[in-house]
Amino acid sequence: MAKVKLSTSVSEFQNFIKQVYGPKNNRHYSVWDTLSNIERFAMRSLKGIRKHDTAKTKLNLLITLSWFMSFLNQLHINLEEKTWERFPYLCSYCASSPCVCKKIKVKTRRKPKINNQLKPKTLHGFQEMFQKIYPKESRTLEHAGIHLAEEMGELSEAFHVFQNNHSDQSFDQVILESADFLSCAIGVANSSKIEIAQELSKMYKKGCHVCHKTPCFCTFEETSQFKS
Repeated sequence: MAKVKLSTSVSEFQNFIKQVYGPKNNRHYSVWDTLSNIERFAMRSLKGIRKHDTAKTKLNLLITLSWFMSFLNQLHINLEEKTWERFPYLCSYCASSPCVCKKIKVKTRRKPKINNQLKPKTLHGFQEMFQKIYPKESRTLEHAGIHLAEEMGELSEAFHVFQNNHSDQSFDQVILESADFLSCAIGVANSSKIEIAQELSKMYKKGCHVCHKTPCFCTFEETSQFKS
């Protein structure tokens, strides 16, 4: 039975979502629909922040990540690989860890040097990496939430552009924004003290977190009306 473990890697989680939800999502949802569901649950997560409801923030953030993986699977984007290229234990803009963008007002993006020996092997490792690059102590939870909303908009915009021209350059921008979105989703988790791998291992210990089947047996109507 497909399940998420504490030691699960980003790629293994992405593949888990493919096994559990791929057949159903590919049948019932266009990439646009999947993107809409990322937005749907990301905004609910932000509502949890506004209401100081950590449980609501956590549940919706985990569901956001699940829809996000489905989106990437539909586009055949390897998130772990692309995130590491974008954030090799360094800020993608100032190329420092911790990030010094605010201190030195970096005007142009610096190309980070990649040391593959530092690459995290697990999802938890990636969460620790982003904590070191962007310490939660350097921002409020509300600021982390605003940053997630900003990146949600940029991911949507990048996909809109790609759908208009279908160029490789535009698709590359979707990839970059996907890595940025993950960094900000993890930023919210770090600021909320949510251990993503631990919580996903609880949520997905028996396939789908609702019907507990692999592949998922939930109907389109049940998924559309799911309350979180």
